[in-house]
Amino acid sequence: MPSATPAVTPDRLLREEVLALHAYHVPPGNGMVKLDAMENPYPLPPQLREGIARLVADAAINRYPDAGARRLKEKIRAVTGLAQGTELLLGNGSDEIIQLLALALAKPGATLLSVEPSFVMYRMIAAFTGMQYVGVPLTEDFALDLPAMLSAMERHQPALVFLAYPNNPSGNLFDADAIAQIIAAAPGLVVVDEAYYAFASASFIPMLERYPNLLVMRTFSKLGMAGLRLGFLAGSPVWLAQLEKLRLPYNIGVLTQLVAEELLQHHDVLLRQAEQIKQDRIWLYGRLVGTPDVRAYASEANFILFHVAHAGKVFEGLKQRGVLIKNMNGAHTALADCLRVTVGTPEQNERFMVALQESIHQIVLRRNHA
Repeated sequence: MPSATPAVTPDRLLREEVLALHAYHVPPGNGMVKLDAMENPYPLPPQLREGIARLVADAAINRYPDAGARRLKEKIRAVTGLAQGTELLLGNGSDEIIQLLALALAKPGATLLSVEPSFVMYRMIAAFTGMQYVGVPLTEDFALDLPAMLSAMERHQPALVFLAYPNNPSGNLFDADAIAQIIAAAPGLVVVDEAYYAFASASFIPMLERYPNLLVMRTFSKLGMAGLRLGFLAGSPVWLAQLEKLRLPYNIGVLTQLVAEELLQHHDVLLRQAEQIKQDRIWLYGRLVGTPDVRAYASEANFILFHVAHAGKVFEGLKQRGVLIKNMNGAHTALADCLRVTVGTPEQNERFMVALQESIHQIVLRRNHA
């Protein structure tokens, strides 16, 4: 009698590094003041929404989208000011572009290098694609450690380096001269991830012509298009022609192309909202700095990282008061007792501050009565 076939289970078939991963968790925010995901809190003006509704009503969703998204690319060129000769690759958010880059460069033994703490998807996607991952610690104030970076690149010879500019979750811009030295010394590609470009005071887009191994990645999610999932990679046609081979056909859908084209036609509306968020950030940072037991970090993004004792309890206290932010405590040793709050509307920011102060006060009272 033939022996029974072993059960087909994930642990028999999946790669060990995949089994060791934890899925990216997105907590539900229904009914909450949602300040956890770096979204633009301002709705579109009614007239613009009505125009989008008409576009969507007439959209040919029975047809495949323009595979090259040519009109959308031209709109992106116009609002970004890309130099002639710079090419674009579009992705379903920046996550798809990170994965595509890793897939393209994942030769046996290839290394993806970044800094820590930074965007968690760099490390996760390295694992997805079988690349070795190296994370170089930032300094205590979340600045680039240039000697450590140069040493790590010399030792590991990374095929791919990611630098978030501004960095997530710390919100700061790294020193531009240090980044330039990293690009010049890198043995492979360097991708500067400008997801929060609309809130920052600097960009590496003008440097693309100077460094042939530099690519700049952006997403429109933080500017007000999070629901569309649209990102792009800009750089030399020599690189992007090769990367284009890995882009899945029709990855940017009909509705995303139509709506994004319309929104970029009204880019000034989104930029005015970004300017408002920057003003709201100044107010919120000032309030955090003035709150006892809180250490806030200056930010050039649309969020603020802050340290507070008993961060886990403060986080739960905020949730009990109807405010959801991001608990960074435990994500990295440098983020112990840290929380990250997205800049909301003035009303949302005020509600967050009241909830934060009440949560801290409650913890202090309990500790004094223990």
